[in-house]
Amino acid sequence: MVRKRLLLLLKPSYDLSLHTTAAATTASSNRDKVLKYLHNRTLSHKNTVNFCQKVLSKKSVEWETALRSEISEPIRDVDLVIAIGGDGTLLHASHLVDDSIPVLGVNSDPTQPKEVAEFIEEFDATRSTGYLCASTATNFEEVVDDILENRVKPSELSRMAIAINSKPIPTYALNDILLAHPCPATVSRFSFRIKQDGEPSPLLHSRSSGLRVSTGAGSTAAMHSAGGFTMPIFSRELQYLVREPIAAGSNLTHGFVKSNETMDISWFCREGKLYVDGSNVFHSVELGDTIEMSSRAPQLKMYLSPEIISRNK
Repeated sequence: MVRKRLLLLLKPSYDLSLHTTAAATTASSNRDKVLKYLHNRTLSHKNTVNFCQKVLSKKSVEWETALRSEISEPIRDVDLVIAIGGDGTLLHASHLVDDSIPVLGVNSDPTQPKEVAEFIEEFDATRSTGYLCASTATNFEEVVDDILENRVKPSELSRMAIAINSKPIPTYALNDILLAHPCPATVSRFSFRIKQDGEPSPLLHSRSSGLRVSTGAGSTAAMHSAGGFTMPIFSRELQYLVREPIAAGSNLTHGFVKSNETMDISWFCREGKLYVDGSNVFHSVELGDTIEMSSRAPQLKMYLSPEIISRNK
């Protein structure tokens, strides 16, 4: 029997012990509490990593670990990527795999409701959301056993393909993209239209704070916070929303791009940034550049929690 090969992709952890010691000598008890909270978060992550490694050591699998900051090239020659951290680590993993390698997310530091309530009047004590993570340390072994014994199958999530000046960028967006001027106080000028089978819609012009486009999986994140709609996680459509349009009130600033359509954008500022799934991956654009987006990227195989699957049936 061939042993499965696993890669554990880890969120980096930070040693806050020096800061915690320094804080104890100051008069700021609130700062001391915040640093202790951050230190506890680091310990939670480290403990989860150690626990997951201990579990895998008992299984008939081959596995190795790598920090997410150490890997920027496509991941190959493994049967499963386990991203231990939160949604950020999971998104990073999604950028490195094609549609043949499934991904499992492990939330290493889930929010503790009692802790949030305890510090509600002092600071925000929420931890990792881990919306797309199917596991925590609590159920990790059970989830891994189900995967190794083929009792569960990965779901397929739509990703966004992006091209700048007709040249595809190497990263597929799992959540969303943000196209905007690098300075948030500067107006973003662009025009866009939707094309279906080569037939274009009327060209729409925008002066705003930028443009956000999300997948179904990303519609519960920044898109929803900005006033967009929550989409089924398995949707093959994209959703777009013009941010803070100067000519407010138009129903053309918010809409959808169907699976057989593309969104074509022309950029009319001297500079701009296209951010992919957050701030870590971005591409510069300039006056006259064109950006094309569609949901025709290879789908991502991901193990999801039963709760998410049941809500999206």
